[in-house]
Amino acid sequence: MATAVATTAPLDAVTYTPPTRQRVDSIDLLRGLVMVIMLLDHTRDYFSAEAFRFDPTDLSKTSVALFFTRWVTHFCAPTFFFLAGTGAYLRRARGATAGEMSRFLVSRGIWLIFLEATVIRWGISGDFLPHGTYATQTIWALGCSMIVLALLVHLPLWVIGAFSLTMIAVHNAFDGVRVASCLPGQPPCGAGDVAIRLLHVSGPIVLPHGIFLVALYPLIPWIGVMAAGYVFGKLYTLEAATRRKALIRLGAAIVALFVVLRATNLYGDPGKWSVQPRGVVFTVLSFLNTNKYPPSLLYLCMTIGPGILLLAFLERERRGGIGKALVTYGRVPMLFYLLQWLYAHGAAFIVWTMAGKNTAPLHVLGNTPPEALKGAGFSLPVVYAFWILGVLLLYPICARYAAVKARRKEWWWSYL
Repeated sequence: MATAVATTAPLDAVTYTPPTRQRVDSIDLLRGLVMVIMLLDHTRDYFSAEAFRFDPTDLSKTSVALFFTRWVTHFCAPTFFFLAGTGAYLRRARGATAGEMSRFLVSRGIWLIFLEATVIRWGISGDFLPHGTYATQTIWALGCSMIVLALLVHLPLWVIGAFSLTMIAVHNAFDGVRVASCLPGQPPCGAGDVAIRLLHVSGPIVLPHGIFLVALYPLIPWIGVMAAGYVFGKLYTLEAATRRKALIRLGAAIVALFVVLRATNLYGDPGKWSVQPRGVVFTVLSFLNTNKYPPSLLYLCMTIGPGILLLAFLERERRGGIGKALVTYGRVPMLFYLLQWLYAHGAAFIVWTMAGKNTAPLHVLGNTPPEALKGAGFSLPVVYAFWILGVLLLYPICARYAAVKARRKEWWWSYL
């Protein structure tokens, strides 16, 4: 994550200001690609038999196909956070003042947190009532990161870059921090333990009044990822050829950093890779198996570096039918995010019912009795079949919505 350092050299090149409301197709395409891959992950959550028995990155139990089905989805969240920051910078470059940016980011952040606790929670678990189990997931962390970015936009770009790189690079030094046990049936967690869970150590939190919270996306270093994306947005005020060279150098440098740090096991991830008894292929899987909760430095290098390289390639890529469809998905990310939860959960419920399976495990935020897991889920080919079906079914809705959104000028469309 050498964003601030690696981007300083070309920043003195000839620049231009993006016209008002102009979209960057390569950014939308990459965002659309990771959204489609995200649907694969959530389809696997509800359809895969293995998803109910073990972690697909558990090298003692997984298969190569299952591992990569999960591993490829690691690119989704870092890319989404990073490009959200880039989008914020482009909004600023198009003429928004720091005050306007702050108001937009705070209001949008609050809106996302609300969606996470209501509509998205219902889509995941089927429970819309304000009680029981909650989870701080992607959209919650995205909203909180936007609120912090609302403060950062008032600072010089180099300060934001230093802040983001420090948070991303240093947080693994605190991997040894431990938090008191917080499980259902126990007294509410102390304020300090709650803060640590929300900021750095993922895990369960018991709150007053019987509320149980699962902190899946600690805010550190996700806040830093969005802030780094904001600084990265400066590259999109450069002339195209200069920007493409910078993207290639930056992406390659981040990938090289991942390879060196991972190969030496010196720093950057709480888990070390090792030679595996199941052979060379599983040793490679061990090398790639980095920590997502919270995202380690190596996890972010492994995902954001290739994403930046892909952006350089996509700038010259001709848009065929698939490319245009991905751009469409990338222009309506929130709609797609909401719909893909409803599709994955709803389709699974219908298919499980038709197959005569107990649907209790589909309430993924509940406590499923072990006996209910017997016969749960389907094989991996079924997962892929329903993933492809979902991608096809959601496209007409997203295309229609993108067309309407492009025509409308009201301010509130930017929140949808």
